Amino acid sequence: MGIVTPGFRGRARSDDERLPPGQYLVEDFPVLSAGPTPRVRTENWRFTVTTEAGRKHEWSWDDLVALPSETPTVDIHCVTRWSKLSTTWRGVSLDTLLEDVDTAADHVMVESHGGYTTNLPLEDLLDGQAWIAYEFEGEDLPAEHGGPARLLVPHLYFWKSAKWVEGLRLMLDDDLGFWEAAGYHSYGDPWREQRYQGD
Repeated sequence: MGIVTPGFRGRARSDDERLPPGQYLVEDFPVLSAGPTPRVRTENWRFTVTTEAGRKHEWSWDDLVALPSETPTVDIHCVTRWSKLSTTWRGVSLDTLLEDVDTAADHVMVESHGGYTTNLPLEDLLDGQAWIAYEFEGEDLPAEHGGPARLLVPHLYFWKSAKWVEGLRLMLDDDLGFWEAAGYHSYGDPWREQRYQGD
């Protein structure tokens, strides 16, 4: 992959209680990515969950948007220190997508178009904590923000909310994704400032 889009420098801490330590507020929506922006047409879009036994569950775009959707309003926090509050999305809960998936896995590798991966505990995708999001502020999700669909896991740093998501690989043992193998924290809790391995 190419060079990461230049990040943002730290700024004075806000008194907003919704702002994790080390973060500053933005009103715009910065775009940071590694490499070129994939352009995925919805007619070619597929989302696949592969269990640890190799069983595949697959949804087309029409399958996804036909499922019950939710419109969570959440705060998001980038590891490069910006935070954006009260963002509204539309998408399908991972509870819905995983409800018929039989697995003993505790870990997930998220896989995206373009080769990006990120690892998560499975429990962080369940119980109303994560969505496959395809709208942002009432509009189709733009490609530069991961459209047509991205993972949304707002309680973790935003690199865990993988853009251009195409699947989940369920795993019995944890493994490191793209940024985690490069030194980012395996979990990424913004309230504990888990930015890098060892934090």
